[in-house]
Amino acid sequence: MSDATMKKLALKEARKKQKPFKDCFKRDWQLYSLLLIPIIFCFIFKYIPMAWLQIAFKDWKIRDGFFGGEWVGFEIFGKVFGHRNFLKALRNTLLLNVLDLIVGFPMPIILALMLNEVKNIAFKKVTQTLLYLPHFLSWVIIGGLVYQLFSVNTGVINALIQNAGGTPINFLQEDTNWLITYIVIGAWQSMGWGTIIYLASITSVNSELYEAARVDGANRWQQMLNVTLPCIRSTIVILLIMQLGKIMGGSFERIMALMNYAATEYTTTIPVLVYQWGIQDMKFSQSTALGLFQSIIGLALVLGSDWVSKKLGEDGLV
Repeated sequence: MSDATMKKLALKEARKKQKPFKDCFKRDWQLYSLLLIPIIFCFIFKYIPMAWLQIAFKDWKIRDGFFGGEWVGFEIFGKVFGHRNFLKALRNTLLLNVLDLIVGFPMPIILALMLNEVKNIAFKKVTQTLLYLPHFLSWVIIGGLVYQLFSVNTGVINALIQNAGGTPINFLQEDTNWLITYIVIGAWQSMGWGTIIYLASITSVNSELYEAARVDGANRWQQMLNVTLPCIRSTIVILLIMQLGKIMGGSFERIMALMNYAATEYTTTIPVLVYQWGIQDMKFSQSTALGLFQSIIGLALVLGSDWVSKKLGEDGLV
């Protein structure tokens, strides 16, 4: 009997043993009632606003009201795709998020593997806390710290460089340097969160696998590659799928916190353009159309990556 057939039979047996929903609700009605709060919140703030997606297909003004505005079909999308800033925003969005993926995604995995090898419990806990703290800082605070540290004239980093006899580096007022700073700061801010998740996944790895690897003569490096990484593959794939879903969005707050008038080559992205059109220029239809385009592409990337992961053997991840 094949493994697939055995899994199907086991699933059928589990479903037979499963209690009816009525019995489960009667036993745990208090827990089910607590679910009402997040469900109502999600419905009000996530699903009801979707009704305004119709604005993307209308020549809509705020005075027209919810049902007002003339239906124009896909004309608004034509204006969006033909706008002089659209291709630049699309390029920058993909560039920033692909670089975030390349630089930022492996960092938590590497840190989790390294911390898992640390035997000093106190040092391990302190390091985890220090890595995790930036996740709780808002980008407004981080932006202020970055300008204090990397400013050409008054920044601490450039002061150290000058004291060492070097030339100050224009981290934030030159386009290429701004891009590098943006990616590095983003990796620093987010790597602690991913590290905690991967460490939690590593704790579920069966210790007998490490013992078997040691018996076979594997050193610690080989154990990481051949035992730890394969065992946390599901977690890696799930987080990768979630990251791919954000590849058309990016961090609006990070760009707004770090942007300035001297380095503007990479700051025009789709989220920034949605904000400028919708809030500053009052172009509600174009802003909604661009946001809808961004969401559809993001959804397609998530579904595509999920399909690929299932074809590779990661069934049931999403």
